[in-house]
Amino acid sequence: MTKPFKKILITGAAGRLGTELRRGLAPLADTLRLADRTEIPDLAPHEEAAIFDLADMAATMAAIEGCDAIVHLGGAPQEHPWEEILASNIQGGYHIYEGARQHGVKRVVFASSVHAIGYHRLADHIDTDAPVRPDSLYGVSKCFVEALASLYWDKFGVESACIRIFSSFPEPADRRMLWSWLSFDDLIRLVSASLTAPHVGHTIAFGISDNRVKPVDMSSTGHLGYQPQDNTEAYRAEMEAKTPPADPADLSTQCVGGWFVNLPHPDDPKDG
Repeated sequence: MTKPFKKILITGAAGRLGTELRRGLAPLADTLRLADRTEIPDLAPHEEAAIFDLADMAATMAAIEGCDAIVHLGGAPQEHPWEEILASNIQGGYHIYEGARQHGVKRVVFASSVHAIGYHRLADHIDTDAPVRPDSLYGVSKCFVEALASLYWDKFGVESACIRIFSSFPEPADRRMLWSWLSFDDLIRLVSASLTAPHVGHTIAFGISDNRVKPVDMSSTGHLGYQPQDNTEAYRAEMEAKTPPADPADLSTQCVGGWFVNLPHPDDPKDG
């Protein structure tokens, strides 16, 4: 049976989510080109490795050549000093989109983040049209690449689904994740839908499972065909029994970005 893609590039393929997508996206492509800064172990026959730094434009361009879709997970995975955010996330994001343009790649799935909107309050129940409110330099970098995705769709016809991932882990790790959790299987469903939907243009999507509490409006991305099948109810009783309720007066409790809103500037001197 013919697969939808000949070759998909996955950046950040050695990371937590990249490892899951190696498994989950295999049915969609003849070959997965797995990119990271570190070695990628145990390559399967349908996989090939590309080891480089996203800040290296020539190497990024070379990795994109021959691919017909990109799943861009790579870059600094959380708050880091400005120079690292600039090189890995901002310059790296530009290299991905310029590589897509030059090599004729027509669809990119970008792993954006809740931290692009982290200062919005849960009580506001925002949708994807709400203005960005980043909670960190990391969040700023996600906003930048979302804007790049918009430009490259309007000007060059490169489609993008920018998925604002909330908390994707094997299972919820704290009370916040009872609403913010995205299971690995639902992550695969969401990325697969974003790759195969007939039309995505420039889409912003929220990456959350079908949790009982949904503090954001997910109705605007039905055209992707994403149908989450997991939720956190099986974890709720145990999590609530072993962890105290969050302080309602704490900004991290009020905001969708959680504890990121309380982080200091990453370039400030550390105490001690």
